[in-house]
Amino acid sequence: MKYFGTDGFRGRANETLTAIHAFRAGRFLGHYYGRGRRARIVLGKDTRLSSYCFEYAFAAGAAASGADVFLLHVTTTPSVAFVARTEGFDCGAMISASHNCYLDNGIKLFGGDGEKLSEEVLLLLEEYLDGGTLPLATGADIGRTVDYAAGRNRYLAYLLSLPRASFRGLRVGLDCANGSAWSLAKTVFDALGAQVRCLGVSPDGTNINAGCGSTRPEGLCELVRLHSLDMGFAFDGDADRCIAVDERGEIVNGDGILYLCAREMAERGELGAGVVTTVLSNGGLLRALERIGVVCTRTQVGDKFVAGEMARRGVLLGGEPSGHIIFRKHASTGDGILTALKTAEIVAEKKCPLSVLLRGYSPLPQRACNVAVGGGAALVAGEGVQRAVREAEKAGVRMVVRPSGTEEVVRVLAEGEEAAAEEAVRRVERALRESAEAL
Repeated sequence: MKYFGTDGFRGRANETLTAIHAFRAGRFLGHYYGRGRRARIVLGKDTRLSSYCFEYAFAAGAAASGADVFLLHVTTTPSVAFVARTEGFDCGAMISASHNCYLDNGIKLFGGDGEKLSEEVLLLLEEYLDGGTLPLATGADIGRTVDYAAGRNRYLAYLLSLPRASFRGLRVGLDCANGSAWSLAKTVFDALGAQVRCLGVSPDGTNINAGCGSTRPEGLCELVRLHSLDMGFAFDGDADRCIAVDERGEIVNGDGILYLCAREMAERGELGAGVVTTVLSNGGLLRALERIGVVCTRTQVGDKFVAGEMARRGVLLGGEPSGHIIFRKHASTGDGILTALKTAEIVAEKKCPLSVLLRGYSPLPQRACNVAVGGGAALVAGEGVQRAVREAEKAGVRMVVRPSGTEEVVRVLAEGEEAAAEEAVRRVERALRESAEAL
């Protein structure tokens, strides 16, 4: 794919991803789903400054092709997928660059089933983005935009219907990353009876993910410790990720959440055919799940690959260490607020601290780094890099080296004995930089 990676079309706002791209994406989807009828598209955005121009550009393009566009305004990515799936829309679009800084933006697309849009349709869209032509709607066939805050409210009502226990008495910290969850997450936890303290709830268009949220949860750790909270949850910019913090102020990443939820769902007889995660998940998670009789399948990195494997295997729980967790019974994509609710529900029902509930899971040592080099997959496949990987694996270190699907970096992960893992990361990073210089 030229434009659409593992999580949509993402790039520097009005540089690599422009309002023209958004307009043409709307034009294509309005036409594609509107052949012989009027298409219905639901559209959301996060809080970054550029989301307004991309939102209106996309909506204008879709309306120009004859579609009606229903605006959820600032909302979460999973809410767009939910509304598309439950309210008869042809497709859904979310304007967001997720965990990236405000300078970036993106377009995430969902089908009417709430799943990531198929590659077949995306390839047709990319062909149009590269210079295709389409007829404009005229007269009474021109589309319109509709304020659709009601769709977001129905999503909130759905979330509130899910927990099986009251949160009354729970003291919860929330870090909303100055993003999509800034007004929604607290509303949900308040309504369920929790005592809530918040960070990252003052978006100004430029501070989304800035030193806060799921990629920088240190502030939430401090908040939990300072106010003796029972737990905390940090979301990313579009709230499809969740990282937890236990009552000691210690971070619980997606692997820890998967273990906690898998064990609970297995006890209830609600787990299905095991758990799906990615090659980035800690080997300690696989060992912990094996001890409780749960099969864990790894797939390549990206929540769309996790979701696809879950569908193929009939699995109801899957996710990534980054906090993309999919509860397939309740949602078609990762949902940070839903993940927080499920985690808090277990703590409330068990009446037990989060750290105690996680005692069966012991992660193996890992070291990671992001190397800012160009070249992508070709660079990773180079002989120098592959030689460094083979040397690490001979020393008993499990390696994952891959170009990011969302940023211009190569991500390096080493898992094994601490000193060996650190050395492996250094060697691979050095090989990447040397190979990049030789290009």
